Amino acid sequence: MQDLFVKKIKLKELDERNKYPYKIPLIANFTELEITKPVTFIVGENGSGKSTLLEAVAIALGLNPEGGSQNFNFSSYDSHSELYKYIALEKGFRRPVTKYFLRAESFYNVASETQKNPAALYFGMKGISLHESSHGESFINLIENRFYNNGLYLMDEPEAGVSPTRQMEMMILIDNLVKGGSQFIICTHSPILLSYPNATIYQINDGVLEKIQYRDTEIFNLYEGFINNSEAYLHRLLND
Repeated sequence: MQDLFVKKIKLKELDERNKYPYKIPLIANFTELEITKPVTFIVGENGSGKSTLLEAVAIALGLNPEGGSQNFNFSSYDSHSELYKYIALEKGFRRPVTKYFLRAESFYNVASETQKNPAALYFGMKGISLHESSHGESFINLIENRFYNNGLYLMDEPEAGVSPTRQMEMMILIDNLVKGGSQFIICTHSPILLSYPNATIYQINDGVLEKIQYRDTEIFNLYEGFINNSEAYLHRLLND
């Protein structure tokens, strides 16, 4: 079994639980997250706290809160919480050759930063400009040209702006990197990415992370139900 770069995410005792983000149920209830496989998914509704948790982990790993590699150090708007100060990581014996935080909502800022400082990213991009690609296409270009074997990658909603066909291509790229010794922690709403074999899926239920099988996730059941019975769903949504 492959030695993982991050094996457990722990949360130290919080000093203040009555303000953001500590009052988010996920954070208030969180103690630790065990990681046993190269790909770990975290799923949950918008506002459930999954991105806040992933952001804190990224900062604890020395990554920029808006995204990028360990070489990025910029801020367009300082909005990240201080949760990272309470994150403790249990690490494996190996060390990643590179780390990267792909965050969909602030990726435009990362792309802009690379225009100012090409050395921060372009040593693997072969002259590709992230601003000259569509939002989704730039994600594919980034993973294909900047993500390397034996790397640690945190991804927050990487499916944003990416077509279903391209999401399947993204899964192939992720699989090739996993076979090359890489590790991924991914927050997603994509039933396609979530189907990746042998991944661990944690779903946020009532503010608590619970390990769950793919076909038992709310995402899978919602998509399956809508596709198989769209007329009933539409009638209920538009007429009730």
